[in-house]
Amino acid sequence: MAAITESIDISRRPAEVFGYVTDPTHLPDWQESAVTVRRLGDAPFGVGSKVAVTRRLGRREITQTMQVVELDPPRHWHVHGIDGPVRGDVQGAIEPLDGGERSRLTLSLDFEGHGIGKALVPLVVRPHVRKEMPKDERTLKGILESSAAL
Repeated sequence: MAAITESIDISRRPAEVFGYVTDPTHLPDWQESAVTVRRLGDAPFGVGSKVAVTRRLGRREITQTMQVVELDPPRHWHVHGIDGPVRGDVQGAIEPLDGGERSRLTLSLDFEGHGIGKALVPLVVRPHVRKEMPKDERTLKGILESSAAL
């Protein structure tokens, strides 16, 4: 199946959007299903860094380890799930608008199912993400465009 992709324009410079959206500690602030995020390891955040993300799906909480695959500030990043029955693959791109005064953020999510995850991806995960992702981007836009965001 094709990745789920959503874009939104944000009235912030690309570096500001990139800095906020790639800081995993902010995920619970703008992603409805994100409950907690915990960095794994002490190394500076970059390619190879791992985080444990706990998400709520229905009444269940599921923790997954995500690893940074690419990090190209302020334009692109790629994070991939490395464990669990459902492994997310997230790519983000930021395009400058209006001479770099604004940004277009595009998020693309895909999933790999392993074991029971093969059934969960089409039946539960994809429909949930299709519904949540536009709301998450609107929440992110609101946070970033507020004066207290950064």
